[in-house]
Amino acid sequence: MRTPRKVAPSQSKAALRVSRLNLSSLALLAMIVLGVVTLAPRVQTWFMQRQAIFEAQAALEEAKKEVAEMQVERKRWEDPAYIRAQARDRLYYVMPGEVSYLVMDANGVNTSDTSGTVGAKMLAEKNNAKISSNIYQTKNNWVDAVLETVIRAGIEQPVDSKTESTDQTKKDSQ
Repeated sequence: MRTPRKVAPSQSKAALRVSRLNLSSLALLAMIVLGVVTLAPRVQTWFMQRQAIFEAQAALEEAKKEVAEMQVERKRWEDPAYIRAQARDRLYYVMPGEVSYLVMDANGVNTSDTSGTVGAKMLAEKNNAKISSNIYQTKNNWVDAVLETVIRAGIEQPVDSKTESTDQTKKDSQ
């Protein structure tokens, strides 16, 4: 058997220092991990809030630009000349004494129109019905017809297309 070796006191102190170094390193590492685990959700929340703030600021800037554009548009509409130009372009208004020419579909224009304007031609085509001074009574009362249709739709059963076709062939053969 062997006998245990004696260790010099300086070697045991060195081993103890290495051991302390390892224990202190492990304790420091454990504190760092604990700090990261504790602070990570808060840091993540902070970054998410910062991102939301930046997005809100961008949306605010965009809204400010839109408001500025709307204010410019509103100032334009306060100008009578702009209103007049829009009425001419959008509603085809003209000033008294002016003649308006509206170019329609070139294929739909009748070149033999002698009235001078397409509007007169369209008006003549639209108002071609004669107005009568006589009053006529209709043969059917439309209210009764609608009521009859609603009642029939609720009462009558739908007809099967096969049954209807066989009934039709029977009637044709007789």
